[in-house]
Amino acid sequence: MPFYQQMGKIPHKRHTMFKKEDGSLFREQVMGTKGFSGIQSILYHHYPPTAMTESTLIGECRVEYEEQAALAPRHLYSHEYKEETDAVKGRQYLLGNDDVLIGVVNPTKPMDYFYRNGDGDEVLFVHYGTGKVESTFGTLPYKPGDYIVIPIGTIYRIVPDEGETKFLVIETNSWITTPKRYRNIHGQLLEHSPFCERDFHPPSKLETFDDRSEYHVKTKSRGFMHLHTFGHHPLDVVGWDGYLFPYTFNVSDFEPITGRVHMPPPIHQTFEANNFVICSFVPRMYDYHPEAIPAPYYHSNVDSDEVLYYVKGNFMSRKGVKEGSVTLHPSGIPHGPHPGKVEASIGKKETEELAVMIDTFRPLKVVKQAHQFEDKDYKYSWK
Repeated sequence: MPFYQQMGKIPHKRHTMFKKEDGSLFREQVMGTKGFSGIQSILYHHYPPTAMTESTLIGECRVEYEEQAALAPRHLYSHEYKEETDAVKGRQYLLGNDDVLIGVVNPTKPMDYFYRNGDGDEVLFVHYGTGKVESTFGTLPYKPGDYIVIPIGTIYRIVPDEGETKFLVIETNSWITTPKRYRNIHGQLLEHSPFCERDFHPPSKLETFDDRSEYHVKTKSRGFMHLHTFGHHPLDVVGWDGYLFPYTFNVSDFEPITGRVHMPPPIHQTFEANNFVICSFVPRMYDYHPEAIPAPYYHSNVDSDEVLYYVKGNFMSRKGVKEGSVTLHPSGIPHGPHPGKVEASIGKKETEELAVMIDTFRPLKVVKQAHQFEDKDYKYSWK
C-alpha cells in the first residue's frame, strides 16, 4: 500500500552513520521491490540481517494437483478441515496455479519459530478469531474481517488469542496492492475509491528485541522450505520508514458501489496482483431501478476462473453453500444463479452477504487433498 510510514528511531539521512550509545553502528537494510524501482522501506537492526549461523533444507513444499478432470463448477467445504496447529504449518491448500495458492488454516497456538515467504506477498483473511502478527516492522493486531497483507520477505510469527481462529490464505508469487484505477499518479487513493488511506492500518507498535539467543526462521522459496538459524532475535529493528510494510484492512470499511441496475463484479475489487484480483462482497443496498433484477445475470468467464469464499450471510444467488464454502467456476463455461434465485431476488432491497472473491486470469487447479472436502453433486445443481 503506497503511503509513507515511520516507526521507531531512524537517522536524519538515509545511508549515513546511525550509532548506538556504545558508538557501534546500527545495521541498515533496504527492503524493496522490483529491483529498487518499486516501493521500499529502510530498516535499522541491532545485528546484520545476514548473520545466520546455519542454513538447512527442510524439504519440498510444492502442492500436488489432481489430474485433468471434466470441466465443471466445483464446491469445497473448507469448514470440514479440522486440523488445529499454527498459522503456517497447518495450511491446507485447496486451489492454485503458478500465480497464486489458495487455502485455509485453523491456528490454535503461537508459532514457535519465525517465518518468511520468499516467493511473494501473502494475504490472510480473518474469518473469525483475534490475535496478533509479530514482525520486523512491528506488531499488527487482527480481528474478524481483517485482510492481513504481508509483503514478501517479511519475517513474522502469528500469535492467536484463545478460542477458534480461521484464516483464508492467499499466497502469491508477486505483489498485492490496491486497484490502479483507484489511485492517482502519486499513489494516493481517489475520491471514487471504495476505501481511503484511513482504512489501512500499519503495525500498532514496534517491539525491539536485543537478544543473543538462538532463533529459527523458516523461509519458503522456490518450492522448498528452508531453515535459517540466527544467534540473535530476528525482530531486532529499532526503527524503519518507507512505503513497504504489513498492514490490515477490515472488510467492514469497504464502501460498496451500487447502481440503478446490477453492477459488474469489478466494483467489488479490493486488491490486485499479477494475474489475479481479490474482491469483497459486503452488505449493501440492492439495485434501485423499478424493474431491476438484483441477482447477477448468467455470465461466461471467457478468460478467468472465479473463486468465492463464503464468510457469512445468505448468499442470494446460490443454494447449498455454507460458511466456509469455496466454489470454483472455471473459465470456458457460463455460470450464474441457481434455479429460482433470479425470481426470488426481485423486489429485495438489500443483502447481508459477506464473501471474498478471487478471479484468476490463468486456470486454477484443484489440490488432490481437497477432494475429501468436495461436494461432488454441485456441478449438477442447476438442473
